[in-house]
Amino acid sequence: MKVAVIDYGMGNLKSVINAFDSVGADAAIVDDPARLAQAERIVLPGVGAFARGMQNLREGGWCEALEEQVRGRGKPFLGFCVGMQLLVGTGHEHGVNPGLGWIAGDCVRLTPSDPSLRVPHIGWNDATIHKRDGVFRDLGEAATFYFVHSYAVVPQDPSVVAATCDHGGPFAAAVEVGNIAATQFHPEKSQHAGLKIIENFLSWRP
Repeated sequence: MKVAVIDYGMGNLKSVINAFDSVGADAAIVDDPARLAQAERIVLPGVGAFARGMQNLREGGWCEALEEQVRGRGKPFLGFCVGMQLLVGTGHEHGVNPGLGWIAGDCVRLTPSDPSLRVPHIGWNDATIHKRDGVFRDLGEAATFYFVHSYAVVPQDPSVVAATCDHGGPFAAAVEVGNIAATQFHPEKSQHAGLKIIENFLSWRP
């Protein structure tokens, strides 16, 4: 199975490839949108800001290729961190910027109810799992993952939320709808639970 890990200048690609390699996946970094046509599954990692991420996707020609391969052809897709945030209609980091629009909603700054809680939210935290038959299969009701983010996705339709986390209030830790799944946390840095998500993605039949 060929997995394309997109290089659009925003991801910790080495860590992502190492994680896929560790579960025996045939994963490769791709820097040409045309190569998505040969992939069976597509991964969009991300580290950084929403506006820059969308700029890089547009300028690199990725938006059209992703639309065709993921939404048009139905190839399974997995986004990490900023790769989840870019799925919504609008991002509110460094101004108001349009996203891919695959999920109706916004990406907004975390605002913990307890002002002593740090933003960015960095470190290990528990996620409550709401969808247990997709990429979270066999992880039970909750698992612990590694987060690094200041913004979070707020979908208009709460039914797309696959997992939630609490950092001075609940936020979407993952989404899953059709052939599209994404996590706010970093599976590639989340040890056993993160690798289980990657394994599940490889066998996922949405």
